[in-house]
Parts: sequence; structure tokens; C-alpha cells
Amino acid sequence: MNSIEPNWDAVALVTIDMQHDFVAPMGSCFVSGTELIQPMLHELVTAFRQSSKHIFHAIRLYVGDGSNAERCRRETLQAGAAIVRPGTSGANLVDGCGLPSRVDVSDMIQNQWKHADQMEWIFYKPRWSAFFHTELEFRLRSLNIDTIIVAGCNFPNCPSATLFDATSRDFRVVLASDAVSKISDEGIQWCKGIGVITLPTLTIKDRILDSTRQ
Repeated sequence: MNSIEPNWDAVALVTIDMQHDFVAPMGSCFVSGTELIQPMLHELVTAFRQSSKHIFHAIRLYVGDGSNAERCRRETLQAGAAIVRPGTSGANLVDGCGLPSRVDVSDMIQNQWKHADQMEWIFYKPRWSAFFHTELEFRLRSLNIDTIIVAGCNFPNCPSATLFDATSRDFRVVLASDAVSKISDEGIQWCKGIGVITLPTLTIKDRILDSTRQ
């Protein structure tokens, strides 16, 4: 195994911001194309569940006054925009793609982690990256996970920040190239430049299921 090759026996899935406001066409901050990746994301989540491998769902929440938002979004929120606001349906994980949408996320700014299922967690991230001021690295290390698969919404923002931070922490990193929105050829090249491997969902799914059968 080379220095960036995935370790399929010690792998976890990290999904990014698959919430109604970003995914649904009527969402307050709809990211075009994110609704189209849901079938592939469902394939990934299902494969990880069938293989009893860990899944981490990162979410974003913005309070009404924008005080916990990135600077570039504060004025929009202060003007009254309700984007993934705690207590609204737009903040919840999307239905129909295998995610635990039944979990209430309204209190997760204070209680940053929720156990959604036996091998599955939801956690709040205060900025773009799933590693910024969260327990993600600690939890991955404690589970002896050294490889993460990243998927979700939307590549130029939160997934790319998460990928960069993951490589900075010496994780082996794979981007599910057809299960992330707003990806481009330039984005694929950027991934290669920092040691992130890009693979389609079906290849990842086959490798995950194969590792379980061995």
C-alpha cells in the first residue's frame, strides 16, 4: 500500500451538509445539482451500513443573527434570511437518500454530536471544514480509522475545506466524485495535487463490500 492509497479495512464515510435548505429546489440556499447526487449518496450510505462501517454526517446551522456564520454570510442572515436555522425543516437532513432525517438537529449547536444509529453520527460544524473546532479527528483516531470517504454539498466550499484539512492531518482521503455537487475538472486536478484520490461511487461501494467479505 502506498502513502495515499485507501485502507479499506479502516475507512469511514463523511457526508457534508446534505440538508433541505441546500438540497431541495425550494430550499432557502439551494445549491443546484445537489439534488442529483442523492442516489449516489444513498448507494454509499447503504454500502457502509451493510458493511458495519462508520458514517459521520456533518451539518451546518446558522442562528438568526448570523453570529455563528462565516463573515461572507453574516449580512445575508442579519437581513432576515433563514438558512439551515435551528428548529426549521430546512436544517434537517434530506429525506429519500438513506440519511437519518428522523434525528432532531435543532439543539446541536449546544450538543454538537448525536448518535443516529449504531455506527452512525451527526455532528455540527461551525465553519466550512468538518474538522474545524469539531471532535471529528479525535473520534476517527479513537476508532483507528485512517481513511475517509467524502461526499455531499458542495465541492468549492465545505467538501474542499474538509479534504484539505483531512490531508493536513495525514488521513488517507477519497472524494466520491459523482456524489459531490459542483465538482469540476479543475476540482479533480486540485484533489490530485493534494493527494486526494477521486473515485466513482460504484468503485467505492465494491471495495467497501469486498473488504467485508474478506
